[in-house]
This record gives sequence, structure tokens and C-alpha cells, in this order.
Amino acid sequence: MTPATQLNSIQTRDLNLWYGNFQALKNINLSIRQGQIAALIGPSGCGKTTLLRCFNRINERYGYVRTTGEIKILGQDIYAPDVSLIELRKAVGMVFQRPNPMPISVYENTVFGLRTHTPRGQLRKSELDGVVEKALREVNLWDALKDRLRTRATSLQLAEQQKLCIARLLPLKPEVILMDEPCSALDSAATLAVEELMLALAGRYTILVVTHNMAQARRVSKECAFMLMGEVIEYDRTENLFLTPTDNRTADYVEGRYG
Repeated sequence: MTPATQLNSIQTRDLNLWYGNFQALKNINLSIRQGQIAALIGPSGCGKTTLLRCFNRINERYGYVRTTGEIKILGQDIYAPDVSLIELRKAVGMVFQRPNPMPISVYENTVFGLRTHTPRGQLRKSELDGVVEKALREVNLWDALKDRLRTRATSLQLAEQQKLCIARLLPLKPEVILMDEPCSALDSAATLAVEELMLALAGRYTILVVTHNMAQARRVSKECAFMLMGEVIEYDRTENLFLTPTDNRTADYVEGRYG
């Protein structure tokens, strides 16, 4: 149970979503604590990525999507009429399955979001240099890349590319970082590097990660939700969900009997 003294970073109430006539999410009620790493697990097609994409309203790019219910980020209703999608997506950053750095330099990748959201001419070179160093230090890339800032980002190793995609978010000062299977394209060493980064960022950011890898969920998350057929079946502290689940469907999944 979420302690009353700790602010919920993400909260949903009776959240439903339809793709046309197909209901993909059904009465989702979640409270994710600020500064935690929370994981969404479940079989393919259960609604994990759809739920993740609700939190920055990216699902709305599809014209046939309809949503009901409530989502609050740090207490603010993200469907309120005065909410700016631009500001929401600054506060709620997203990292995708495959690293997606732009085919420009490491330096320009890191400041791309900041440049996009800042009026032209308001950022001095010295400010940008400081932003790049701070962001790359936060993702443990500064020592490796400080002499290669003009290198094309797409030439980096995959783990470095994924870390750079995270670094690109940080100058915008997000509250929440959404990660959609961020290690699915990485080998075991690169996966470990990204997981270590997630743990290092926890506390400063709320991280919500979709993963098909239950071992990864156990390694990095403090809280975990099991989803099945568009519903959250169980949400609890990770060790409780894996060791003493309260629903037989959760037990069947985490013990490998299906999915």
C-alpha cells in the first residue's frame, strides 16, 4: 500500500482505452510513488505499451483512439483542458525499444530537445556546453564521450546510443521517464549497463518500464504490475508480486506456466 506521506507521481482512476471498437485497457487503477522504478509485466498484447503511452498521451496520435477515466501526473489531471501537450511531453519523457539517436552529433543530440523548446537566440554556447556535460555525466557517458562530442551519434555502441537517448531527455527536466522495453535490442552487457543507469536515476526521476524480461523486472523495480488482457491483475512491491502473489493468474505467469 502506498504510504500516505509520499506523493504519487502517476495515478489513474477507472482508465479505459479503445482502439476503434476494441477495448485495450479496462478500468486501470494505479498509484505509482514518486522516485520509484515501477515495472509493467505480462504476456504480449496485454496492454503494457498502450498503458505506458497513455501517460504522455502519445496514443492520441492515432485518430481512432478513445480514452475515458482519469490520469494524474504529480497531482495534475493530464486531460484537463488547459494542459499543454508540449509541456506534458517535456515533463514525461519516453525511451523506446530500439535506441533512436538522430544522425547528428552527440552534442546536438543532447541539446536537441532543449533547443526545440527554447526560443531562438536565448541559449548561449557556454550554457549549452554545461547542459551537455551535466546530462552526459548523469548517464555515465561523459568520460567516454567528452572527446567525441562531434561524433555522429548513430556510430556509437547500442548501449551508448540508448544512454544518449536518456541523456537527451534530461535537459528538459522531466518528472517521469517512460521506458518501453529499453533493453530488448541490447546484448547482456549493454542491458546491464542500462539497468545500472536506471538504478542510478531512481529517486531523482520516477521511471516506469515495460519489460518482457521478468528477471529484469525483479532486478530493477521496486513496484510491479502484472497485466493480462487489458487489466491490471495485481500491483504490489516487486518482491511480494513475485514471491507471494495474491492472484492465481499472477502466480501462473511469474512461475512460467504461460505467457
